[in-house]
Amino acid sequence: MLLSIRRWFAALFLVTLAASGAAAQNANTREYVIGAGDVIRVNVFQSPDLSVETRVSESGNVTYPLLGQVQVGGLTVVQAEKRIADGLRSGNFVKQPQVSILLVQVRGNQASVLGQVNRPGRYPLEMANTKLSDLLAMAGGVAGAGADTIIVSGMRNGKPFRNEIDLPSIFVSGKSGDDIAIQNGDVVYVDRMPTVYIYGEVQRPGALRLERNMSVMQALATGGGLTQRGTEKGLRVHRRGPDGRVQVIQPTMEDILRDGDVVYVRESLF
Repeated sequence: MLLSIRRWFAALFLVTLAASGAAAQNANTREYVIGAGDVIRVNVFQSPDLSVETRVSESGNVTYPLLGQVQVGGLTVVQAEKRIADGLRSGNFVKQPQVSILLVQVRGNQASVLGQVNRPGRYPLEMANTKLSDLLAMAGGVAGAGADTIIVSGMRNGKPFRNEIDLPSIFVSGKSGDDIAIQNGDVVYVDRMPTVYIYGEVQRPGALRLERNMSVMQALATGGGLTQRGTEKGLRVHRRGPDGRVQVIQPTMEDILRDGDVVYVRESLF
């Protein structure tokens, strides 16, 4: 009996959670800004002749019965419903019109995800306030060769916009403000991971992912350590400067490496 009651409460919780999630998604959809290319279905309660499915033109208009061309582009779903209802009321076509709009296909508001993601491409912004993390999830997440820093560029208030966002800080440090809302036309770019190279007398020479604040010692440990013929005294780091010239540095084991550094381990003479 007790087990049955627990199952009943568990089922009730899941139903409530699903209902609240659906309600939240519906609220976001109602705030969605209609754009050119979107397909909408307009329904008028108890007036089936006025129910139509139409595509928003490049100018943001739809052709609607009795009203002709109606500007809905740039309006939220709620605002578009009110505009059509006001037109039907002011034209004495329907006394108390109850208009509802359903988004059938989203084409107007889109953003691009490029670079080191699993599924690069253009994605529709089906809900208002679509977050950066939501868009990255649509693109399959950051690929294994992707960096932690995400670049978002676009337009804000008519001016060019560019923001570099540290993705782990959103979840690890709790900087939810960095999980910015993506807008129509934004481009999200994920660069390749920062890389260092080790060669010479190491067990596994080659390219390594440069972790944050990675020291020379940590890089060598990632490469399996020195061979029996290798020596710490023979360490050299080749680093390209801002002018493009390569500098040769004799580091300590605690020195922090930079993206593109090449670590060389010499052979011991004795």
